[in-house]
Amino acid sequence: MVKEIKITILLFLLNILKYLNTFFLRIGRQLAWIAILLMVMVILLQVFFRYVLNNALPWPDEVARFLMLWMTALIAPSAYRWGGFVSIDMIIGSFTKLIGNLMSLLLLMLSFFILIIGFKLGLDHIKVGWIFNSSSIKIPLFIIGEQSKPLKLAWMYMSLPIGIFLLILVNLELILIRVISICDPLLNIKPDPDKESLEV
Repeated sequence: MVKEIKITILLFLLNILKYLNTFFLRIGRQLAWIAILLMVMVILLQVFFRYVLNNALPWPDEVARFLMLWMTALIAPSAYRWGGFVSIDMIIGSFTKLIGNLMSLLLLMLSFFILIIGFKLGLDHIKVGWIFNSSSIKIPLFIIGEQSKPLKLAWMYMSLPIGIFLLILVNLELILIRVISICDPLLNIKPDPDKESLEV
């Protein structure tokens, strides 16, 4: 009876995390697609100006880096959730299901602590980013009659803690799945519906 109550509570927490992750990661993937599209457009613009007009623009390279950082931060949590990162699971697969789940749980817990450290470092990096300006990206305030101002690097650095925060949420979901699998190996946990729709 106590075991069933614990599993019910864990499943409730897992469903909340699954809902949050699905919501945030869907938005993140859409924004990542926009970032990729803009990045390609900016790079093509630079190629045109550099090789056709023989007059390279100063800002496209830095804008492309800016967009690439945000694209990576927004798409990496989905890849992590779907098992898209490179991993070696031969060792875990050679043990029984219980031992494999325990080893996976241990690795996920280790990943969780590393992500927490990365999140803190990312926040510290943002503080430094408010001091420094972008060398070529300027906010076009001339549109409203003001002088253009350089973009603070903190806007670029924000991609790190936001991406890591989303990775932490996914990591917690994966930890809960492992804990539930250890408590009740026969329980069938439904995978992410977004991954299933992409595989069809």
